[in-house]
Amino acid sequence: MSHVLIIGAGGVSNVVVHKCAQAKDTFSKITLASRTLAKCEAIAAAVKAKYGVEVATSAVDADNVAELTALIERIKPDLVLNVALPYQDLHIMDACLATGVDYLDTANYEPPEEAKFEYKWQWAYHDRFKARGIMALLGSGFDPGVTNVFTAYIKKHLLDEIHELDIIDANAGDHGLPFATNFNPEINIREVTAEAKHWEKGAWQITPPLAHKRVFDFPQIGEKNIYMMYHEELESLVKHYPEIKTARFWMTFSDNYLNHLKVLENVGMTSIEPVMFEGKEIIPIQFLKAVLPDPASLGPRTKGKTCIGCVAKGLKDGKEKTVYVYNICDHEACYAEVGSQAISYTTGVPAMIGAMMMLQGKWHQAGVYNMEQFDPDPFLEALAQYGLPWEVKEL
Repeated sequence: MSHVLIIGAGGVSNVVVHKCAQAKDTFSKITLASRTLAKCEAIAAAVKAKYGVEVATSAVDADNVAELTALIERIKPDLVLNVALPYQDLHIMDACLATGVDYLDTANYEPPEEAKFEYKWQWAYHDRFKARGIMALLGSGFDPGVTNVFTAYIKKHLLDEIHELDIIDANAGDHGLPFATNFNPEINIREVTAEAKHWEKGAWQITPPLAHKRVFDFPQIGEKNIYMMYHEELESLVKHYPEIKTARFWMTFSDNYLNHLKVLENVGMTSIEPVMFEGKEIIPIQFLKAVLPDPASLGPRTKGKTCIGCVAKGLKDGKEKTVYVYNICDHEACYAEVGSQAISYTTGVPAMIGAMMMLQGKWHQAGVYNMEQFDPDPFLEALAQYGLPWEVKEL
Protein backbone atom coordinates (compact mmCIF):
# COMPACT_ATOMS: atom_id res chain seq x y z
CA MET A 1 0.00 0.00 0.00
CA SER A 2 1.90 3.00 -1.30
CA HIS A 3 1.39 6.57 -2.48
CA VAL A 4 2.88 7.49 -5.88
CA LEU A 5 3.30 11.05 -7.16
CA ILE A 6 3.28 11.11 -10.98
CA ILE A 7 4.70 14.27 -12.56
CA GLY A 8 3.69 15.05 -16.14
CA ALA A 9 0.32 14.82 -17.89
CA GLY A 10 0.98 13.78 -21.49
CA GLY A 11 0.18 10.56 -23.34
CA VAL A 12 2.60 8.40 -21.35
CA SER A 13 1.29 9.78 -18.07
CA ASN A 14 -2.24 8.85 -19.11
CA VAL A 15 -1.11 5.23 -19.48
CA VAL A 16 0.84 5.26 -16.20
CA VAL A 17 -2.15 6.54 -14.22
CA HIS A 18 -4.52 4.00 -15.79
CA LYS A 19 -2.08 1.17 -15.06
CA CYS A 20 -1.46 2.28 -11.48
CA ALA A 21 -5.24 2.27 -11.01
CA GLN A 22 -5.30 -1.35 -12.24
CA ALA A 23 -2.79 -2.27 -9.50
CA LYS A 24 -4.58 -0.84 -6.47
CA ASP A 25 -2.96 -3.32 -4.09
CA THR A 26 0.38 -1.63 -4.75
CA PHE A 27 -0.69 1.92 -5.60
CA SER A 28 -3.20 2.66 -2.87
CA LYS A 29 -3.00 6.42 -3.50
CA ILE A 30 -2.20 8.25 -6.74
CA THR A 31 -1.43 11.95 -7.13
CA LEU A 32 -0.96 13.46 -10.59
CA ALA A 33 0.79 16.81 -10.94
CA SER A 34 1.71 18.97 -13.92
CA ARG A 35 2.08 22.60 -14.93
CA THR A 36 -1.35 22.33 -16.61
CA LEU A 37 -3.89 21.30 -13.97
CA ALA A 38 -6.65 20.80 -16.55
CA LYS A 39 -4.68 17.97 -18.19
CA CYS A 40 -4.32 16.24 -14.82
CA GLU A 41 -8.02 16.61 -14.11
CA ALA A 42 -8.95 15.12 -17.51
CA ILE A 43 -6.80 12.04 -16.88
CA ALA A 44 -8.15 11.72 -13.33
CA ALA A 45 -11.74 11.90 -14.62
CA ALA A 46 -11.07 9.20 -17.22
CA VAL A 47 -9.55 6.89 -14.61
CA LYS A 48 -12.43 7.51 -12.17
CA ALA A 49 -14.97 6.70 -14.90
CA LYS A 50 -13.18 3.50 -15.93
CA TYR A 51 -11.99 2.05 -12.64
CA GLY A 52 -13.74 4.02 -9.89
CA VAL A 53 -10.31 5.04 -8.56
CA GLU A 54 -9.83 8.55 -7.20
CA VAL A 55 -6.72 10.34 -8.46
CA ALA A 56 -5.65 13.49 -6.60
CA THR A 57 -4.37 16.33 -8.78
CA SER A 58 -2.10 19.30 -8.26
CA ALA A 59 -0.42 22.03 -10.29
CA VAL A 60 3.38 22.13 -10.16
CA ASP A 61 6.18 23.69 -12.19
CA ALA A 62 8.71 20.89 -12.69
CA ASP A 63 11.42 23.47 -13.46
CA ASN A 64 11.08 24.88 -9.95
CA VAL A 65 12.86 22.77 -7.32
CA ALA A 66 11.38 24.73 -4.40
CA GLU A 67 7.86 24.22 -5.74
CA LEU A 68 8.47 20.51 -6.32
CA THR A 69 9.94 20.14 -2.84
CA ALA A 70 6.97 21.88 -1.25
CA LEU A 71 4.52 19.58 -3.07
CA ILE A 72 6.42 16.44 -2.05
CA GLU A 73 6.63 17.59 1.56
CA ARG A 74 2.91 18.39 1.60
CA ILE A 75 1.56 15.13 0.15
CA LYS A 76 4.35 12.78 1.37
CA PRO A 77 4.49 10.19 -1.47
CA ASP A 78 6.54 7.01 -1.23
CA LEU A 79 7.86 7.44 -4.78
CA VAL A 80 8.03 10.16 -7.44
CA LEU A 81 7.41 8.84 -10.96
CA ASN A 82 8.70 11.34 -13.49
CA VAL A 83 7.09 11.37 -16.94
CA ALA A 84 7.68 15.08 -17.51
CA LEU A 85 10.23 16.45 -20.00
CA PRO A 86 13.79 15.07 -19.92
CA TYR A 87 15.06 18.62 -19.35
CA GLN A 88 13.38 18.48 -15.93
CA ASP A 89 14.92 15.25 -14.62
CA LEU A 90 17.60 16.91 -12.48
CA HIS A 91 15.15 19.38 -10.91
CA ILE A 92 12.94 16.49 -9.84
CA MET A 93 15.91 14.47 -8.58
CA ASP A 94 17.01 17.49 -6.52
CA ALA A 95 13.55 17.68 -4.96
CA CYS A 96 13.65 13.96 -4.16
CA LEU A 97 17.05 14.41 -2.49
CA ALA A 98 15.71 17.31 -0.46
CA THR A 99 12.72 15.30 0.76
CA GLY A 100 14.20 11.78 0.97
CA VAL A 101 11.80 10.20 -1.54
CA ASP A 102 12.57 7.53 -4.19
CA TYR A 103 12.68 8.56 -7.86
CA LEU A 104 11.93 6.90 -11.22
CA ASP A 105 11.99 8.21 -14.80
CA THR A 106 11.66 6.88 -18.35
CA ALA A 107 14.36 8.87 -20.21
CA ASN A 108 17.77 10.31 -19.44
CA TYR A 109 18.34 13.97 -18.66
CA GLU A 110 18.93 16.21 -21.67
CA PRO A 111 20.31 19.74 -21.48
CA PRO A 112 17.82 21.98 -23.35
CA GLU A 113 20.53 23.79 -25.30
CA GLU A 114 22.28 20.68 -26.64
CA ALA A 115 21.03 17.34 -28.03
CA LYS A 116 23.04 15.12 -25.69
CA PHE A 117 21.79 11.69 -24.61
CA GLU A 118 24.08 10.69 -21.75
CA TYR A 119 23.65 9.33 -18.23
CA LYS A 120 26.63 11.18 -16.75
CA TRP A 121 24.53 13.94 -15.20
CA GLN A 122 22.25 11.47 -13.41
CA TRP A 123 24.93 8.91 -12.53
CA ALA A 124 26.67 11.78 -10.71
CA TYR A 125 23.82 11.66 -8.14
CA HIS A 126 24.64 8.09 -7.05
CA ASP A 127 26.62 8.89 -3.90
CA ARG A 128 24.15 11.55 -2.78
CA PHE A 129 21.16 9.23 -3.22
CA LYS A 130 23.03 6.42 -1.47
CA ALA A 131 23.92 8.67 1.48
CA ARG A 132 20.28 9.81 1.71
CA GLY A 133 19.11 6.16 1.74
CA ILE A 134 16.90 6.59 -1.33
CA MET A 135 16.86 5.04 -4.80
CA ALA A 136 16.65 6.42 -8.33
CA LEU A 137 15.70 4.05 -11.16
CA LEU A 138 16.62 5.47 -14.57
CA GLY A 139 14.98 4.76 -17.90
CA SER A 140 12.00 2.61 -16.91
CA GLY A 141 10.22 2.88 -20.28
CA PHE A 142 10.50 0.42 -23.14
CA ASP A 143 13.65 1.62 -24.89
CA PRO A 144 15.36 2.42 -22.63
CA GLY A 145 13.83 0.17 -20.01
CA VAL A 146 12.39 -3.13 -21.17
CA THR A 147 15.22 -3.48 -23.68
CA ASN A 148 17.68 -3.29 -20.76
CA VAL A 149 15.67 -5.94 -18.90
CA PHE A 150 15.50 -8.15 -22.01
CA THR A 151 19.31 -7.95 -22.14
CA ALA A 152 19.55 -8.92 -18.47
CA TYR A 153 17.17 -11.84 -19.14
CA ILE A 154 19.29 -12.97 -22.10
CA LYS A 155 22.42 -12.90 -19.93
CA LYS A 156 20.72 -14.72 -17.05
CA HIS A 157 18.90 -17.42 -19.01
CA LEU A 158 19.89 -17.64 -22.68
CA LEU A 159 23.58 -16.79 -23.24
CA ASP A 160 26.69 -17.21 -21.10
CA GLU A 161 28.34 -14.32 -22.94
CA ILE A 162 26.78 -11.56 -25.07
CA HIS A 163 29.12 -10.44 -27.87
CA GLU A 164 26.76 -8.52 -30.18
CA LEU A 165 23.58 -6.67 -29.22
CA ASP A 166 21.13 -5.05 -31.64
CA ILE A 167 18.12 -3.25 -30.18
CA ILE A 168 15.49 -2.93 -32.90
CA ASP A 169 12.39 -0.74 -32.64
CA ALA A 170 9.61 -0.86 -35.24
CA ASN A 171 6.50 1.26 -35.27
CA ALA A 172 4.35 -0.04 -38.11
CA GLY A 173 1.41 2.09 -37.06
CA ASP A 174 -0.41 4.41 -39.47
CA HIS A 175 -2.11 7.57 -38.20
CA GLY A 176 -3.16 8.75 -41.66
CA LEU A 177 -1.61 12.22 -41.31
CA PRO A 178 1.04 13.69 -43.63
CA PHE A 179 3.50 14.16 -40.76
CA ALA A 180 3.31 13.67 -36.99
CA THR A 181 5.44 12.18 -34.23
CA ASN A 182 4.22 9.45 -31.89
CA PHE A 183 5.71 11.09 -28.80
CA ASN A 184 6.81 14.62 -27.86
CA PRO A 185 7.83 16.13 -31.24
CA GLU A 186 10.68 18.15 -29.79
CA ILE A 187 12.27 15.13 -28.10
CA ASN A 188 11.59 12.85 -31.07
CA ILE A 189 13.13 15.14 -33.67
CA ARG A 190 16.17 16.02 -31.51
CA GLU A 191 16.82 12.29 -31.14
CA VAL A 192 16.38 11.38 -34.81
CA THR A 193 18.49 14.25 -36.18
CA ALA A 194 21.38 13.67 -33.74
CA GLU A 195 24.58 11.94 -34.82
CA ALA A 196 24.38 8.16 -34.68
CA LYS A 197 26.66 6.40 -32.24
CA HIS A 198 27.33 2.71 -31.70
CA TRP A 199 29.77 0.61 -29.66
CA GLU A 200 32.43 -1.31 -31.55
CA LYS A 201 35.48 -3.06 -30.03
CA GLY A 202 35.74 -0.92 -26.94
CA ALA A 203 35.02 2.52 -28.40
CA TRP A 204 32.13 4.68 -29.58
CA GLN A 205 31.87 5.06 -33.36
CA ILE A 206 30.18 8.25 -34.62
CA THR A 207 28.33 8.34 -37.94
CA PRO A 208 25.97 10.86 -39.59
CA PRO A 209 22.28 10.66 -38.65
CA LEU A 210 20.44 7.75 -40.31
CA ALA A 211 23.42 6.96 -42.54
CA HIS A 212 23.26 3.19 -42.01
CA LYS A 213 20.19 1.31 -43.27
CA ARG A 214 19.25 -2.37 -43.24
CA VAL A 215 16.12 -4.45 -43.82
CA PHE A 216 14.73 -6.50 -40.93
CA ASP A 217 11.87 -9.01 -41.07
CA PHE A 218 9.67 -8.32 -38.03
CA PRO A 219 7.23 -10.93 -36.66
CA GLN A 220 3.60 -10.06 -37.52
CA ILE A 221 4.79 -6.94 -39.38
CA GLY A 222 7.11 -8.12 -42.15
CA GLU A 223 10.15 -6.50 -43.72
CA LYS A 224 10.90 -2.87 -42.86
CA ASN A 225 13.83 -0.53 -43.39
CA ILE A 226 15.69 0.09 -40.13
CA TYR A 227 18.13 2.95 -39.53
CA MET A 228 20.96 3.04 -37.02
CA MET A 229 20.80 5.83 -34.46
CA TYR A 230 21.85 6.37 -30.87
CA HIS A 231 19.80 5.51 -27.80
CA GLU A 232 20.96 6.02 -24.25
CA GLU A 233 20.50 2.41 -23.10
CA LEU A 234 23.58 1.48 -25.14
CA GLU A 235 25.71 3.54 -22.74
CA SER A 236 24.57 1.71 -19.62
CA LEU A 237 24.49 -1.74 -21.24
CA VAL A 238 28.10 -1.66 -22.45
CA LYS A 239 29.10 -0.36 -19.01
CA HIS A 240 27.37 -3.16 -17.13
CA TYR A 241 28.15 -5.90 -19.69
CA PRO A 242 31.78 -5.19 -20.68
CA GLU A 243 31.88 -8.45 -22.68
CA ILE A 244 29.73 -6.79 -25.38
CA LYS A 245 31.92 -6.09 -28.41
CA THR A 246 29.23 -4.52 -30.63
CA ALA A 247 26.07 -2.68 -29.53
CA ARG A 248 23.71 -0.86 -31.90
CA PHE A 249 20.25 0.66 -31.88
CA TRP A 250 17.95 0.60 -34.93
CA MET A 251 14.57 2.17 -35.61
CA THR A 252 12.09 2.08 -38.50
CA PHE A 253 11.08 5.24 -40.34
CA SER A 254 8.82 5.52 -43.36
CA ASP A 255 10.06 7.30 -46.47
CA ASN A 256 7.25 9.82 -45.94
CA TYR A 257 8.48 10.64 -42.41
CA LEU A 258 12.10 11.00 -43.57
CA ASN A 259 11.16 13.21 -46.54
CA HIS A 260 9.15 15.58 -44.36
CA LEU A 261 11.91 15.63 -41.74
CA LYS A 262 14.56 16.48 -44.35
CA VAL A 263 12.51 19.42 -45.62
CA LEU A 264 11.96 20.72 -42.08
CA GLU A 265 15.67 20.31 -41.35
CA ASN A 266 16.67 22.08 -44.56
CA VAL A 267 14.58 25.17 -43.73
CA GLY A 268 15.87 25.33 -40.16
CA MET A 269 12.74 24.20 -38.34
CA THR A 270 14.50 21.42 -36.40
CA SER A 271 17.15 23.76 -34.98
CA ILE A 272 17.57 24.13 -31.20
CA GLU A 273 19.43 27.44 -31.64
CA PRO A 274 17.35 30.52 -30.68
CA VAL A 275 16.39 33.04 -33.38
CA MET A 276 14.82 36.48 -33.15
CA PHE A 277 11.29 36.84 -34.55
CA GLU A 278 9.33 40.09 -34.23
CA GLY A 279 11.46 41.18 -31.33
CA LYS A 280 11.15 37.87 -29.45
CA GLU A 281 13.59 35.02 -29.10
CA ILE A 282 12.11 31.70 -30.21
CA ILE A 283 13.57 28.22 -30.69
CA PRO A 284 12.47 26.79 -34.08
CA ILE A 285 11.97 23.20 -32.89
CA GLN A 286 9.71 24.41 -30.05
CA PHE A 287 7.63 26.38 -32.54
CA LEU A 288 7.44 23.27 -34.74
CA LYS A 289 6.24 21.26 -31.73
CA ALA A 290 3.45 23.81 -31.23
CA VAL A 291 2.10 23.43 -34.78
CA LEU A 292 2.45 19.65 -35.13
CA PRO A 293 -0.36 17.35 -33.92
CA ASP A 294 -0.30 16.53 -30.22
CA PRO A 295 0.87 12.87 -30.01
CA ALA A 296 -1.91 12.22 -27.47
CA SER A 297 -4.44 13.07 -30.20
CA LEU A 298 -3.22 10.26 -32.48
CA GLY A 299 -4.67 7.41 -30.40
CA PRO A 300 -8.13 7.19 -32.01
CA ARG A 301 -6.74 7.22 -35.56
CA THR A 302 -3.64 4.99 -35.28
CA LYS A 303 -3.79 1.42 -36.58
CA GLY A 304 -1.13 -1.28 -36.82
CA LYS A 305 1.50 -2.72 -34.49
CA THR A 306 4.81 -2.01 -32.83
CA CYS A 307 7.60 -4.54 -32.37
CA ILE A 308 10.52 -3.74 -30.08
CA GLY A 309 13.18 -6.21 -29.01
CA CYS A 310 16.78 -7.30 -28.65
CA VAL A 311 18.77 -9.55 -30.96
CA ALA A 312 21.80 -10.90 -29.09
CA LYS A 313 24.61 -13.06 -30.42
CA GLY A 314 27.07 -14.81 -28.14
CA LEU A 315 28.05 -18.09 -26.55
CA LYS A 316 26.01 -20.74 -24.76
CA ASP A 317 27.91 -23.78 -23.45
CA GLY A 318 30.82 -22.81 -25.70
CA LYS A 319 28.73 -22.68 -28.89
CA GLU A 320 27.60 -19.63 -30.88
CA LYS A 321 23.93 -18.80 -30.48
CA THR A 322 21.66 -15.92 -31.54
CA VAL A 323 18.43 -15.12 -29.70
CA TYR A 324 15.65 -12.58 -30.22
CA VAL A 325 13.49 -11.35 -27.32
CA TYR A 326 10.66 -9.01 -28.32
CA ASN A 327 7.20 -7.62 -27.68
CA ILE A 328 4.44 -6.91 -30.20
CA CYS A 329 1.85 -4.31 -29.28
CA ASP A 330 -1.32 -3.30 -31.14
CA HIS A 331 -2.22 0.41 -31.37
CA GLU A 332 -5.98 -0.12 -31.50
CA ALA A 333 -5.98 -2.53 -28.54
CA CYS A 334 -4.02 0.00 -26.48
CA TYR A 335 -6.46 2.77 -27.31
CA ALA A 336 -9.43 0.57 -26.44
CA GLU A 337 -7.91 -0.18 -23.03
CA VAL A 338 -6.48 3.16 -21.86
CA GLY A 339 -7.20 5.77 -24.54
CA SER A 340 -3.59 6.02 -25.80
CA GLN A 341 -1.69 4.59 -28.78
CA ALA A 342 1.01 1.91 -28.47
CA ILE A 343 4.03 4.25 -28.28
CA SER A 344 2.66 5.78 -25.09
CA TYR A 345 1.47 2.38 -23.87
CA THR A 346 4.83 0.65 -24.29
CA THR A 347 6.48 3.43 -22.28
CA GLY A 348 3.81 3.85 -19.62
CA VAL A 349 3.35 0.19 -18.67
CA PRO A 350 7.06 -0.38 -17.88
CA ALA A 351 7.12 2.86 -15.87
CA MET A 352 4.35 1.47 -13.66
CA ILE A 353 6.09 -1.92 -13.42
CA GLY A 354 9.40 -0.32 -12.40
CA ALA A 355 7.59 1.64 -9.70
CA MET A 356 5.87 -1.56 -8.57
CA MET A 357 9.22 -3.38 -8.30
CA MET A 358 10.59 -0.56 -6.11
CA LEU A 359 7.54 -0.20 -3.88
CA GLN A 360 7.25 -3.96 -3.36
CA GLY A 361 10.92 -4.13 -2.40
CA LYS A 362 11.82 -6.51 -5.24
CA TRP A 363 14.12 -3.89 -6.72
CA HIS A 364 15.36 -1.58 -4.02
CA GLN A 365 18.82 -0.35 -3.16
CA ALA A 366 20.03 3.11 -2.18
CA GLY A 367 21.73 4.92 -5.04
CA VAL A 368 21.15 5.54 -8.76
CA TYR A 369 20.61 2.50 -10.99
CA ASN A 370 19.74 1.37 -14.49
CA MET A 371 17.22 -1.35 -15.21
CA GLU A 372 19.66 -4.14 -16.12
CA GLN A 373 21.24 -4.00 -12.65
CA PHE A 374 18.30 -5.90 -11.10
CA ASP A 375 16.76 -9.35 -11.43
CA PRO A 376 14.78 -9.36 -14.72
CA ASP A 377 12.38 -12.16 -13.78
CA PRO A 378 9.83 -10.41 -11.52
CA PHE A 379 9.73 -7.39 -13.83
CA LEU A 380 9.08 -9.47 -16.94
CA GLU A 381 6.44 -11.55 -15.16
CA ALA A 382 4.56 -8.37 -14.23
CA LEU A 383 5.10 -6.88 -17.70
CA ALA A 384 3.24 -9.76 -19.32
CA GLN A 385 0.52 -9.61 -16.67
CA TYR A 386 -0.16 -5.91 -17.30
CA GLY A 387 -0.41 -5.92 -21.08
CA LEU A 388 3.02 -6.38 -22.69
CA PRO A 389 3.62 -10.10 -23.31
CA TRP A 390 7.02 -11.00 -24.74
CA GLU A 391 8.44 -13.78 -26.87
CA VAL A 392 11.79 -15.55 -27.20
CA LYS A 393 13.01 -16.90 -30.54
CA GLU A 394 16.29 -18.50 -31.58
CA LEU A 395 17.59 -17.12 -34.89
